[in-house]
Amino acid sequence: MAPRTPVVLGLVLLVAVGVAAFHFWSVRPQAVRAPEPVADEAAAPALPPDPLRSGGPGHVPRPTAGSPPDEDAVGSASGQIVVDVSGKVRRPGVRRLPAGSRVADALDAAGGVRAGTDVTGLNRARVLMDGEQVVVGLPLGPPVSTTAGGGSAGPGGPGGPGPSAPLSLNTATAEQLETLPGVGPVLAQHMIDYRTENNGFRSVDELREVNGIGDRRFADIHPLVRP
Repeated sequence: MAPRTPVVLGLVLLVAVGVAAFHFWSVRPQAVRAPEPVADEAAAPALPPDPLRSGGPGHVPRPTAGSPPDEDAVGSASGQIVVDVSGKVRRPGVRRLPAGSRVADALDAAGGVRAGTDVTGLNRARVLMDGEQVVVGLPLGPPVSTTAGGGSAGPGGPGGPGPSAPLSLNTATAEQLETLPGVGPVLAQHMIDYRTENNGFRSVDELREVNGIGDRRFADIHPLVRP
């Protein structure tokens, strides 16, 4: 064998090894990169909340088809008052009236006053309050009962006149209020002034707020009057 033969064979073998190594390197398995994660929801632009979505902020309930509206809510929003009209009217009973109605409106709602009824002491221009009672034609005179000794024995004491029936604080005149025990012209005017400033008496207990009526006088007047 010629001296160059081993050298040539060695070069050929070296080239073959290199080609084989390159071939195996090029076909080796390669790692695949994982896909990029989606951006966090916090980084995404905030969308306005859907008020119709159940449980969402500002949730607006959807009305059920055919469901009637809440009667209490409608009544409170309508601004009505409830008054009791009794006495000598054509249709006595409880009436619902618009807020701000006056006694005259209540009388009309009750069918009007019966013929021959004296309404001189009834202030028909007074503004009504919710829960009030309007009594028409109740006897308000100051009849006096006499005792066996001939002296009068009204609620005001011996010789003092007093009403035989409960007196209406909201309709009585100054002269009628003076028939109450311990009530003179000045105190009667104070009661009328309080009635005017507060749109009437809602209860007898409000007499305590009238200037000049103390506990003792209130105890004497209380059983003889009504709102």
